[in-house]
Amino acid sequence: MANSGDDPTVFSCTALPSDSRLLPTVTNAYLGTRVYRDILHVNGIYNGAVGDTHRADVPSPINVRMKVSSKDGVTETFSLSTRTGTFSHVLQSPEYTATHRIYAHHAHVHLLAFSITIQRSTTKRQPITVQLQSQFTPKSPDVDFNRGPDYQGAQYIYGKTLIPEVEGGPQPAVHMVWTPVPQAVILLGEEQEQSWEFLTAVAESEEGVKRHFREGMSLVAAGSLYSSHTQAWAARWRGCCVDVDGPLPLKQAVYGCLYYLLSAIPPLGSSGFLFHGISPGGLSNGTQGEDYWGHVFWDQDTWMFPNILLFYPEAARAILEYRIRTLDGAMHNAQELGYKGAKFPWESAATGREVCPEEVYGAQEIHITGDVLLAFEQYYHVTQDTKLFREDGGWNLVGAVSQYWCSRMVWSEEEQCYHIKGVMPPDEYHYQVDNSVYTNAVAQRSLNFAADLACDFQIPVPEEWLEFAKEVKVPFDTEKKYHPEYDGYRPGEHVKQADVVLLGFPMMYPMSPEVRRNDLEMYEPVTEQDGPAMTWSMFAVGWMELKEVQRAQSQLSKCFNNITEPFKIWSENSDGSGAVNFLTGMGGFLQAVLFGYTGFRITKNSLNFDPVCPDDINRIKVTGVSYLGNKLNFTITKERIRIKVTKSSGDPRSSLLEAVLVESGQRILLHEGQIVVFPTTAGWIQRASAEPF
Repeated sequence: MANSGDDPTVFSCTALPSDSRLLPTVTNAYLGTRVYRDILHVNGIYNGAVGDTHRADVPSPINVRMKVSSKDGVTETFSLSTRTGTFSHVLQSPEYTATHRIYAHHAHVHLLAFSITIQRSTTKRQPITVQLQSQFTPKSPDVDFNRGPDYQGAQYIYGKTLIPEVEGGPQPAVHMVWTPVPQAVILLGEEQEQSWEFLTAVAESEEGVKRHFREGMSLVAAGSLYSSHTQAWAARWRGCCVDVDGPLPLKQAVYGCLYYLLSAIPPLGSSGFLFHGISPGGLSNGTQGEDYWGHVFWDQDTWMFPNILLFYPEAARAILEYRIRTLDGAMHNAQELGYKGAKFPWESAATGREVCPEEVYGAQEIHITGDVLLAFEQYYHVTQDTKLFREDGGWNLVGAVSQYWCSRMVWSEEEQCYHIKGVMPPDEYHYQVDNSVYTNAVAQRSLNFAADLACDFQIPVPEEWLEFAKEVKVPFDTEKKYHPEYDGYRPGEHVKQADVVLLGFPMMYPMSPEVRRNDLEMYEPVTEQDGPAMTWSMFAVGWMELKEVQRAQSQLSKCFNNITEPFKIWSENSDGSGAVNFLTGMGGFLQAVLFGYTGFRITKNSLNFDPVCPDDINRIKVTGVSYLGNKLNFTITKERIRIKVTKSSGDPRSSLLEAVLVESGQRILLHEGQIVVFPTTAGWIQRASAEPF
């Protein structure tokens, strides 16, 4: 297997991986599948009760593969273009080239499509036949499909899921219209080139699916179905890119991670799109028994969300709206366990009720509730979108989470502080422990944010929020100057994954460089070497903070053990086990690049930067950073930082930004369209000060 030259955006091979799980995915925010897979999944459509709920399998009409009767002189190439969101299979012979393109439309998200193009290479005029191999049957174990009348030459089925998530709950409908696929396509003798387009539309109503199918067929008739898809991807990349002038594997890894993550978020300009979150394996995975059944975890809020927020706040908002819509389920979870407020589920599907099949995780891995609120806090600081909180339910969620944390804490007379008992920390090797340092710190962070937000909105702050935040125990060993993972943790105990190191980032819990170093050195050697893929990214970020660049690169290099060839699909564990298309690991890796190399940090009043440039990286260019309604480009080298505001928003007097440099205190106004350049140093971006300077 070989990749396509030195182009880091295209992944190619001449033979597919033997493990079909490692084939690339074609997804958008509504539909997803793996290439050559017989099923697809639909955003928010689950089947099964509680712990058995999983993404409903829908038969995939685009599971088609080209074949030719004779392979004499025929070469095959399989390619994934991350720039265009397209998987291609090319058959090339001396007489012809046949190209099969598969894609999930990036703008019209209710459409999946593929095309076959045959192009004659000689003056011979005999017909050329390409067989189309398909195993499609319009049946599903999860949806009670019925056959409807054909529609505009296409076939139509409809049905609803068999089992609701909770008793009496909704059973969503699935309607699908698709172009029938012939057994073969033939380029006639008098033809030089011919293309055939095949369309699948999926929606949750008959009217909707037929409307989307008509829209797709209109684009086919205009010859613009595929071009409208690639134009949507081009617009996406124009507004968001990380270009690393460094080793090819690093560049490929970054583009692969961005492609798979951007495939999962709502399209540009789709405010109001009813989004149902991102599971660890994305929409392409999540059938029963696979990739955590398509459930949504902290993976979304902690590992994927910060990258999405920094580029596309509107997509980040859609993720938060999913959490707001499932608030009732979270409140039910808390009440069921005897607590107040809202306890977000460790595994979430359609309702926000706990759907984890193993009770210990659902009952004890409660840091998820703080992880959700940390995402809301980051969003608020980046956007100052008060409407989400004042009018669209965000404040209710903030208050309910705060109420939960207060009800979950108990006072210790012995230590004269509040404890949180009987939890499982992010390190899932340990459970039923008291005072997980990460859990307690994120609970404290939740309460502090809630109090700050109340002040911003001139809402009286409940005294208990301030008291519990101030008095909750955050374990710290004053002798060894490090954070024990929980009460009773003994140095040297084995740890599954990144846990305490998350205090430094993304939590930004106050600590000295000495303590940060001690935490890294304490946990690095005892953390599972083959564990979840996101772990080493966080160690890398920590060492970058301390300017230990070689140690950071050593940790980041471990991530490459989780990247499979040739399509850069991530596995959850480096031995290939666990979830595949592991967006969680990709999200962690992107944070190491996007927040590690640049030193970006989201704070209450600024976007900080403090870059590091390893020896093998000449330049990092980050395009489309969003901050307070502005879009900025950063170009960072060892010697210089260049910043350009490419788009400003709102009243120029209130949205004008400035860069403030730490060492000199210099303030540099950032006007739209102008480039500012200064020596590489730490600093921050903030609203321009009204003070003269």
